[in-house]
Amino acid sequence: MKKSITKAIAVSLCAAIAVSGVVYTSYAMTSDADQTEKVQKTSVTTKDENNAESKDEMVYVLSGADGGVKKIIVSDWIKNALKSKTINDKTELTDIENVGGSESYTQKSDSSIVWDAQGNDIYYQGNIKKDLPVNMSVTYKLDGKKVPPSELIGKSGKVTIRYDYTNQQYEYIEIDGKKEKIYVPFAVLTGVVLDNDVFRNVEVTGGKLINDGSRTAVIGIALPGLQENLAVADDKFDIPDYVEITADAKNFELGMTLTIATNQLFNELDTESFKSIDGLTGSMGELSESMDKLLNGSSGLYDGLSDLLESFGELSGGIDKLSSGTGELKSGAGDLNTGARKLQTGASQLKDGLDTLVSNNDSLNGGAKQVFDTLLSSASEQLASAGLKVPALTIDNYSETLNGVIASLDKSAVYEKALATVKAAVEEKRPYIEEQVSAVIKEQVTEKVTAAVREQVTEKVTQAVRDTVEEQVIKSAVNMDKNSYDKAIADGSIDGATQTAIKAAIEQQMESEQISQTIHTQTDAQMSSQPVTDTIAEKTNEQMNSDSIKKTAAQNVEEQVQKAISENMSSAEVQAQLASASEGAKSVISLKASLDSYNAFYLGLKSYTDGVSQAAAGAKELKAGTDELKAGTDKLCAGANELNAGILTLKQNIPAFTNGITQLSDGAKQLSDGLSKLNKQGIQKMIDAVDGDLNGLVTRLRATKEVSKNYKTFSCENKDISGQVKFIYRTEPIE
Repeated sequence: MKKSITKAIAVSLCAAIAVSGVVYTSYAMTSDADQTEKVQKTSVTTKDENNAESKDEMVYVLSGADGGVKKIIVSDWIKNALKSKTINDKTELTDIENVGGSESYTQKSDSSIVWDAQGNDIYYQGNIKKDLPVNMSVTYKLDGKKVPPSELIGKSGKVTIRYDYTNQQYEYIEIDGKKEKIYVPFAVLTGVVLDNDVFRNVEVTGGKLINDGSRTAVIGIALPGLQENLAVADDKFDIPDYVEITADAKNFELGMTLTIATNQLFNELDTESFKSIDGLTGSMGELSESMDKLLNGSSGLYDGLSDLLESFGELSGGIDKLSSGTGELKSGAGDLNTGARKLQTGASQLKDGLDTLVSNNDSLNGGAKQVFDTLLSSASEQLASAGLKVPALTIDNYSETLNGVIASLDKSAVYEKALATVKAAVEEKRPYIEEQVSAVIKEQVTEKVTAAVREQVTEKVTQAVRDTVEEQVIKSAVNMDKNSYDKAIADGSIDGATQTAIKAAIEQQMESEQISQTIHTQTDAQMSSQPVTDTIAEKTNEQMNSDSIKKTAAQNVEEQVQKAISENMSSAEVQAQLASASEGAKSVISLKASLDSYNAFYLGLKSYTDGVSQAAAGAKELKAGTDELKAGTDKLCAGANELNAGILTLKQNIPAFTNGITQLSDGAKQLSDGLSKLNKQGIQKMIDAVDGDLNGLVTRLRATKEVSKNYKTFSCENKDISGQVKFIYRTEPIE
């Protein structure tokens, strides 16, 4: 299956040619998951070349085997026909990278950017998280039963693969006095290459099969939303919105598949000539002729790629120079990674030490509870041997149960009086206990709030110092203030070398010991200022008044109250008061006193283990931070290695590129037959389906074209620049 990747690229590029105009797309698609995320320069020839500026956009959708979107990469080409010095553009892309030159840009706050074009075309790419206009889902069946893609690997039987396309891009257009939803008319082509050793008896709905003896290329077309746009009953003329492939499979595996979606097909319709049935048919004939011309354009694609191969000598020399630079990058990244590893090791040792203590928490608490349960079990046996029937004693019920036993034995209720006295005395001290607990919690909260505020203050002080340093460096270098300097950059008056020198001087001062000391001194001063101390107090009070803190405080207070009661009831003073109790009650009172004493120890142990857990949690956060740093330096090192390896791979794959061009020519010719059949049969059937209602069809076709012409870009609408957009979906292989 891996050998068919080149064939898949050829077939898919032919499909792009047939649907979207004279288009040439160079897109690196290999079985390597990393390389599929790197989009090369995209070239598109359109009819907007006479405009001052136009934008052609390719949207690459990396999907799972089920069609679920994993990543979207957008590649834009701004054609600078008038050789303008600057270009105003709009985009919602992130991680923007200039892939065709060294031109820089300035980012504005309203999604607009200004390119320092210097009279050049601009090629750039970036990432985006946005709903696609056409959603694609892929489902699989084995012998009529729906199964996940992963469960098909190695299976045999009747396989059905269905691609469903949902059009989500539309406008409301008034037709015959009524607002109608008109979808952007996307033509969607899906290309799949099947190994004949794995698949037999292949069939496809709404598509074409091309078999070269060892592989079967399957190309399917769908027009989601067009059925609704034209209001044609599907029992008269069914416009497909899905592609379904069936085959007999043996040891199932499937390579990646490519799907192209574009609205350029409908942008070329001449709706003004729809005066009669003859006119409509003539227009459809023009569409068919256009398709034939597009097929002839495949040979031009081949010639262009051949010319590209001839210039690979210059590219090879550039790769050698780039390889030298990546070697230095790799060395520096290795030193950084070594330092990060040492920091990570120290944090890990601290965390491991506290984790060891935490790992013993359950053992300590469990052991203490086991001892407590043993004492309670022994107490139950003593009571039973004395003829007293009581429920099994537990940590939660022992006190109440034994109180009942004591009350039943001591008619004078000496114990009850003593217990009431102790409880009353402890309750009198409850405000003091609450005050002490609150003070401890407030101290902890204050420390955390102060740390957070200091971080914010440090950021603000650092920025203020940086602003001052920038003003001083700019003034010294070019005798301008900051605002004048920024305007000069926007106007192109400051050359790149000067900008780089100024940035380096600023960073050098910011890293100096003097600046670091200044930042530290100013931060300490602000931390001691009244506004900051007021802020810390305010934030601390807010947290102290939160439900979670109040709940924690209440729990701690209650534990301290119960601990105090247990300690007082086991004290010598209380025991002396109980000395006069009846002989029968004395043993039970003594038994409960020993249990109360152990209960006080048990509660104290829980407080200790809780404190250890909190310290371990803090150490875990510290280690997580060092792990992230180490992961980042690992990625930097790996990236430098991959960059070097990728350059060598590119050099080695130049012969394979030549072979792909040859196969591209064969695929272009085979696709022409399928498009001719679509033109002759599909268009005529659509005319017959309207039952002579030409006006209604013309109105809806014009509305469809209007909506299609309005949709020019995916990344961000820019009415000042004309253009077009296409979408390429790639699914992961199932192997």
